[in-house]
Amino acid sequence: MSIGGVERGSAGGILIRDGAVLAPEGWWKPGYVYLEQGKVRAAGAGDPPPALVEVAGRVLSARGKAVLPGVINAHTHFSQVLMRGLAGGRPLVQWLKELIWPLQSALTPEEMRLAALVGLVENLHCGVTHVVQHHKVVRGPAFTDAVCRAAQTVGLRMTLARSWADMGANPEPADAILDDLRRLYREWHQPGRLEIANGPISTWRCSVDTMQKTHALAGEFGAPTHIHVAETQEEVEMTLELFGRRPVDWLESIGVLDQRTQVVHAVWLEEGEKQRLAERGATVVHCPVSNMVLGSGIAPVADFLRKGVRVLLGTDGPASNDTQDIWETLKAAVGLARVANLDPTLLPPAQALRLITGGRTVQEGAPADIILVNLRHARAVPVHDLDSALTLCTHGSDVDTVIVDGRILMEESRVLVIDEPALLEEAESALRHLRRRLGWE
Repeated sequence: MSIGGVERGSAGGILIRDGAVLAPEGWWKPGYVYLEQGKVRAAGAGDPPPALVEVAGRVLSARGKAVLPGVINAHTHFSQVLMRGLAGGRPLVQWLKELIWPLQSALTPEEMRLAALVGLVENLHCGVTHVVQHHKVVRGPAFTDAVCRAAQTVGLRMTLARSWADMGANPEPADAILDDLRRLYREWHQPGRLEIANGPISTWRCSVDTMQKTHALAGEFGAPTHIHVAETQEEVEMTLELFGRRPVDWLESIGVLDQRTQVVHAVWLEEGEKQRLAERGATVVHCPVSNMVLGSGIAPVADFLRKGVRVLLGTDGPASNDTQDIWETLKAAVGLARVANLDPTLLPPAQALRLITGGRTVQEGAPADIILVNLRHARAVPVHDLDSALTLCTHGSDVDTVIVDGRILMEESRVLVIDEPALLEEAESALRHLRRRLGWE
């Protein structure tokens, strides 16, 4: 006999009960979820059937908590974990040239490993179960491999977009870029778990030929192309000077604008460019906190959504945010959209929440990537509306439990997969060594 698709003879699953569950039709208050073998095997409103309680290996109480799919951080740079607090009042290009690029060039593979581990643990604390790492330190395979191993250690799903630039300062040969991407697809690409993506750094540092070849290579594996686009007015001008076209128009003209294209930032776009994003099915990754910290501008998110463009949120790297709290990013996205348009009706909470869930809900057959978010605290009580409480009242520190692929990675805010205090101490020591090598101490 089966209960909600769960056989009576099975055992060892995780039953979550008594919480508010985000279901396809709205919130079950309360509801239950049963996870087994990496999938949601049963879910429903009210109390779980007694037989389901009987077969569960673990029962987690979600009283006072929201139960929803793990959230997505669609853009970050783990190398910048060792660079927090260095935005320093500089605009983007100056900040990159004076601080970020020199620091990245000084990192060792071991420092990259530590930075990735801390960055992954920070995302874990915020309830992120899928993170997109735009990986910039590519001086050798050891750096990229260190990040992939770190993701395996922590247990989050990760897309690693292998960054490259074959124009401008320190260009990388096109053959070397393609060879390393092939190696990464061969050695690390695991769809749905640890995916490799094409990660050209920006429109003004990448040649037409290499853009086309890397996008085609990614397509062979069903992988995206993830690229910074029109983050600042200066970048738009540089793209115009190089190619005679605005950034999105240039991507379209060379055949690199389609459903696999992830356009990061998209702050300074003209009306026609927004429309082309919608027509081609591209995704925009909005990074509002980073855009504010660097004074880059406000992306026209309301326009994107009106035109049907898919929008996800990213924290961007810790050197320009300076955290990876996706809930802070969510609230900032709502506030910026409303103030930019002087319209308080834009991005209502239920719609806003989809920017970090990707529109996913808890339902049978879905991956067992579930988070429990505590709403019984002074910043949220009383909870009149669950979507509003999550969108406007939640911090990353409110995430209580994180489950990925049916495995509990964090419970009661305690990370179970790594010794977090020891990791943080090791990272602080590594930063001191890095600063001494740079002559900063």
